Amino acid sequence: MSVVNFLISVGNAFSEWRRREHAYSELMALDDHSLADIGIHRSQIGALVGGVRLPDPPLTPMRPPTQERFSRRREA
Repeated sequence: MSVVNFLISVGNAFSEWRRREHAYSELMALDDHSLADIGIHRSQIGALVGGVRLPDPPLTPMRPPTQERFSRRREA
């Protein structure tokens, strides 16, 4: 039974490797503008295809609304 499990594991690993190679070649075929449209840079393709999660861009803190922004100005 262990030989069968080994062959199944090898088949799964090979299938996963082929999937990653196919995704890598498709992404590398895109031009830089198309890659920018989907939010990645060419240098990130290897990490994305390999399953490495890239950090999210830092979020800028939002200012809480102030009273001046919502109050009506009185004209004199």
